[in-house]
Amino acid sequence: QVQLVESGGDSVQAGGSLRLSCVASVNTYTMAWFRQAPGKGREGVAVIDRPSNTRYADSVKGRFTISRDNAKNTLYLQMNDLKPEDTAMYYCAADFRPWYSLANPSQVRYWGQGTQVTVSS
Repeated sequence: QVQLVESGGDSVQAGGSLRLSCVASVNTYTMAWFRQAPGKGREGVAVIDRPSNTRYADSVKGRFTISRDNAKNTLYLQMNDLKPEDTAMYYCAADFRPWYSLANPSQVRYWGQGTQVTVSS
């Protein structure tokens, strides 16, 4: 079992920045961020493996940066130039298996409880 605890969500104006963090109880090979807006399905934002190879959703490329500190079992998401359409609950995801697709949330083994990001125009 893996426990994931997110933090860093907040309300910001469009164009602002936030940094999300996720502390895991153990080190896992794959970690990712997903988000879910009201009335919509859960969508992948970014994924990173233990060697720090990354993949991003097209909607966040150039604005968001995923990173991890393996010594601290911590995942980060630096979000810059935030837009109202980024408003969502952001979830940390983890798995001992390697995967890189952001299209299938059902493959995720472990989820955090979520942290809310609200961007106003």
